[in-house]
Amino acid sequence: MAQYALIMLLAGIGIPVLAALNAALGVRIGSPAAAATVLFVVAFLCCAAVLLVTGPSALTRLAGTPKYLFLAGALIAFYVLTITFVAPTFGVGNAVFFVLLGQLISAAAIDHFGLFGARISPLSTTRALGIAVMATGVFITQKA
Repeated sequence: MAQYALIMLLAGIGIPVLAALNAALGVRIGSPAAAATVLFVVAFLCCAAVLLVTGPSALTRLAGTPKYLFLAGALIAFYVLTITFVAPTFGVGNAVFFVLLGQLISAAAIDHFGLFGARISPLSTTRALGIAVMATGVFITQKA
């Protein structure tokens, strides 16, 4: 489990870096949409390379997949477009603060109800308090 925690910590470190880099690219080229498109082209090429190495046969099972699962692609596009547009004027820290707050809220709901096949982890009072403490901590870091 420690390796999963480390991988996700690194992914979390990457989110504000992604936001700052893509926001700067959007400002430099004058178009958040163009910067997001470039990001997705690079991301597609990276994912395609990993897919080729790990075996593309999984793509054959796409036809039987529930279509609502593809909403994830639209959600990541929404995130990248909005962070690229908002971060240059609102600040990367402020933008990521609200992203983290949204993640805490949605993760708690997904786990509580077992949405999308997630493992059910009920929202106990202790867990709710922990989420509130995390949200407060993130808020405090942005007020300093």
